[in-house]
Amino acid sequence: MAPWADPFREYTTMSLDDIPLKRIDGGDATLADYRGKVLLVVNVASKCGLTPQYEGLERLYQARRGEGLEILGFPANDFNGQEPGSDEEIGQFCSLNYDVHFPLFSKISVAGPDRHPLYAALTAAQPDAIGDGPFRERLAGYGIATGAPGEVLWNFEKFLIDRSGRPVARFAPDVAADDPRLLERLDAELEADS
Repeated sequence: MAPWADPFREYTTMSLDDIPLKRIDGGDATLADYRGKVLLVVNVASKCGLTPQYEGLERLYQARRGEGLEILGFPANDFNGQEPGSDEEIGQFCSLNYDVHFPLFSKISVAGPDRHPLYAALTAAQPDAIGDGPFRERLAGYGIATGAPGEVLWNFEKFLIDRSGRPVARFAPDVAADDPRLLERLDAELEADS
């Protein structure tokens, strides 16, 4: 089955670069806007126990953007309603509480039947997350259903995309921006030629 197969059949012949996106300010975008960069795509939420990861993500962005890193935040309200705000409210929250400067996009769905085509493609290309297991078990211990294997588990799951636009790694939600497993893969991609 192709990575962009049903329910987003119209995206079967598109690359990740071609999938239409909306910036948090309402402007049109695609991943092609970041061609030649290493991307860390993260589904974010403002009212999650993992929300403090914004700090580490911003620190990583400031430290490595000169080497070609772009962190792209995609707010999503898929997990226990932890991102209820409007795009404007989310943008203000990120700016005021975490001084976020990395690009944020309009709120989307990252799981289930209405997931955005970008996340349909990412999860198909990278069905397994590095570090998956402990956080999944913790959620299950709280009686929280974790969805089917391959689905985004929770807020702050991370997808690493190389300079040529190919998803090369996926990290569990509790793998923070300073985790050696993430940094090792990121360093390898930043050092690689496109």
